[in-house]
Amino acid sequence: MKLHNLKPAEGSKTAPVRKGRGTGSGLGKTAGKGHKGQKARAGGGKGPYFEGGQTPLQRRMPKRGFTNIFKQEFVVINVRQLEERFETGTVVTPEVLVESGLVKNVRDGIRILGNGEITKALTVRAHGFSKAAAEKIAAAGGQVEVI
Repeated sequence: MKLHNLKPAEGSKTAPVRKGRGTGSGLGKTAGKGHKGQKARAGGGKGPYFEGGQTPLQRRMPKRGFTNIFKQEFVVINVRQLEERFETGTVVTPEVLVESGLVKNVRDGIRILGNGEITKALTVRAHGFSKAAAEKIAAAGGQVEVI
């Protein structure tokens, strides 16, 4: 088998259909749209949710829930991630977290949670801390500062 012997499978390569290019092409005059009517018009036809006049499903279903547009979204970081990423004595701020690639977007603030262990003495400045995280950072000789 050589490259010059390769051929596409029979019927897999077909010329594109060119609509509206004269009656001899097989798709001339009305270009496969028939005579008049809604479907023959530009933009004609029903939308994907149309059910023949029956009330569509998305209108039959009850409205549920509530979206709180004022809810604050905090980015969550665990002490385990701080242990892996930073050296002893580092001052960890939201800017440092973004530079290190641990956080992409600060959103409404950063909250430190206590999942994992920490042995390095870090000064952590964030918008919120869980009790467990604050205790672990302090036990490791670090400082907790709420922004």
